[in-house]
Amino acid sequence: MNYTDESLVGAQITLTNCDREPIHIPGSVQPFGFLLCLDEETHQIVHASANTGSMVGLAPDQLLGGMLDRLLGPEHLAQVEALWPALVEIPKLMGVRLDAVAGQPFYKLILHRHDDLIWAEFEPVADTAASSLDLPTLNTTLGLMLESETVLDFCQHAVEQVRQITGFDRIMLYRFAEDESGEVIAESKRADLEPFLGLHYPATDIPKQARLMYLKNWLRFIPDVNYAPAPLVPVRNPTSGRPPDMTYAVLRSVSPIHIEYLQNMGVGASMSISIIQEGKLWGLIMGHHYSPRLVSYELRDLSLFVGKTFSALLKNKEQHDDREYQQRIRENRLRLFNKMTSQANFIDGLYKQAPTLLDVMDCGGAAICFEGETITLGNTPTKPQIEELLSWFQQHVREDVFHTNCYVRHNPAGVAIRAVASGILAISLAKEPGNCIFWFRPELVQSVTWAGHQQKVEVMRDGEVHLSPRQSFEAWKQTVDSTAAPWKSIEIEAAKEIRLHISDIRVKIFNELQSRASMLSRLNAELERSNDELDSFAYVASHDLKEPLRGIHNYSLFLLEDYASQLDAEGVSKLQTLVRLSQRMEALIESLLQLSRVGRMELAVTETDMNEVVADVVDLLHPRLEQNQATVSVRGPLPTLFVDPVRIREVFNNLITNAMRYNNKPERQIVIGQAPAGISSPRGPVNPEEFAVFYVRDNGIGIEARHYDSIFKLFKRLHAPDKFGGGTGAGLAIVKKMVEKHHGELWVDSVVGKGTTFYFSLSKTL
Repeated sequence: MNYTDESLVGAQITLTNCDREPIHIPGSVQPFGFLLCLDEETHQIVHASANTGSMVGLAPDQLLGGMLDRLLGPEHLAQVEALWPALVEIPKLMGVRLDAVAGQPFYKLILHRHDDLIWAEFEPVADTAASSLDLPTLNTTLGLMLESETVLDFCQHAVEQVRQITGFDRIMLYRFAEDESGEVIAESKRADLEPFLGLHYPATDIPKQARLMYLKNWLRFIPDVNYAPAPLVPVRNPTSGRPPDMTYAVLRSVSPIHIEYLQNMGVGASMSISIIQEGKLWGLIMGHHYSPRLVSYELRDLSLFVGKTFSALLKNKEQHDDREYQQRIRENRLRLFNKMTSQANFIDGLYKQAPTLLDVMDCGGAAICFEGETITLGNTPTKPQIEELLSWFQQHVREDVFHTNCYVRHNPAGVAIRAVASGILAISLAKEPGNCIFWFRPELVQSVTWAGHQQKVEVMRDGEVHLSPRQSFEAWKQTVDSTAAPWKSIEIEAAKEIRLHISDIRVKIFNELQSRASMLSRLNAELERSNDELDSFAYVASHDLKEPLRGIHNYSLFLLEDYASQLDAEGVSKLQTLVRLSQRMEALIESLLQLSRVGRMELAVTETDMNEVVADVVDLLHPRLEQNQATVSVRGPLPTLFVDPVRIREVFNNLITNAMRYNNKPERQIVIGQAPAGISSPRGPVNPEEFAVFYVRDNGIGIEARHYDSIFKLFKRLHAPDKFGGGTGAGLAIVKKMVEKHHGELWVDSVVGKGTTFYFSLSKTL
């Protein structure tokens, strides 16, 4: 889209037409240097700024049609010509001496290619010594910017560094809002100057065509706002019929409206650096000096480096801020859910202890309307006003989740509560009317500070009315009625999650009470019958089966002791086999009983330090570990969870024992730790907000992948009973049931001959 009108070239620019001013083709330059435009094919000079005579003693007509050898000696000319093939819009800088000019002065030469021209801009210097790159300053700048933890800190470091580089009286960082208005969010200034931090500016301060220029040319510099422009000779290009496009020119002359704007502010020199994010203008680093100030090209370039670095890092800083806020919302929401679930009355969990509804998101207040009762937290409307809001909500809102940052737009009567409730986020708790939760946000800024009047000021000049930029930069107040900060998507999603969680609780408690009571009755009957059968089985297994087994075992031992001398070797061997089989049968029955107990048990959940659990188990197994030359190391501190500590000790005991048993290495190494976020189980990625994942890793014999599922089956063994210390094959089945009791999952990863890692997850919301 073209926002400019090229017919305005040479016309008087006023506030009535400045939004169409073709600022990219001003036809003149700022006179802190001079400009030559060369035909990109012939390299002949086709434009020269009118100030060449005053700067180098050669009038434009003496230069036009000639070559750069009118200024440069052979050596520098050769260096320049070597750059021509690679020139693009990005400028190239070199130091040159004008050998063909009287006095042979030194200049900085800035070259770029654009609009079918080669642009040669000359800035005078005292000698050939180029400003050295201040590496310590650059290192400090980058370090501070990288270490910034918040966007505002990041912005503050940026303005301080640019001010240190340029020596300007004031450097500001100006951020654009969605409506293209702006706000000064960071500032570094001379101590005696009035602060601009927090001031807002209307979008009309920066016309559309200027914003487009800011996207193309990152840095604009005006060393003296009272300069007299030096026109190009000729002004219009004979080929295009218009002035050449100076979008990328360092010396480009500035709109007279902008100059008048700066003069009205008392500014003597100005500089601005674009902040660009994903192709859009995010903001500006703006510098003001209250007298003329010529900053060297190298220091301007270093300031531009800060601006581009800022632009490159900005997204990460914003994402960091967003992640911090999202993490806080998630953590408080999960804690809120835990409290709701643990309370006899789930409503108590919403407000009686921190975190409350107020802690889930940034807001001023909240209200819970439930079964005719209204509970308020923080700054809220009065209870009668909340009742009126509830009545309006029931009549006009059909969706389950409603949000607005300007309630008055929906209900004019909302003006009465705008101070505390211009913004409203609401969720309905169930189909029954009158059950809702409201979050409130106050009026964003009841009197926003703006820099000067937003309307254009009419003034008398030479007996005629002229439009002029603001004649004063004194702040004035514009009332922003009944508008709050908008609700973020993460906040709306959090409200939806809370609604779903509460709705689920309500459905379970109220809407399905009768059906659940009936189901519970049937389940109780079935459970009682199952328990009776299980008790009978336990009795038989422990008494009727174990007693005969003990008898077989004992009599076999008696036979060996009393009659072994009368038996041949085969008879003795058979008796010994009988002893082993009876022992194994008793161990199998004991494992079956233990598995049955795990399935019937109720967890005794307490807040448990997993470091202490592992330490207890390792201490208990210490003699066996020493005997097997096994070492156990724990990686990093383990978290504290709500679990059954007795059962989790059994889990670690079994896994450590297996790691020690199924290992044929001289040094048996066992490592225990918490798995990093992002780990996946056979069912898919594990949500780190809901589960903690632990691992027990060894350097043992390993397990083939085809056995990964079968090893968790009851009495499933991969080796003969007499290998690797025996065992019943029930241990992992028991561990699996204990983990599942904690709503978790058990799985394995292994490399044959190198070792095995068992992972298990435990719910964080028991």
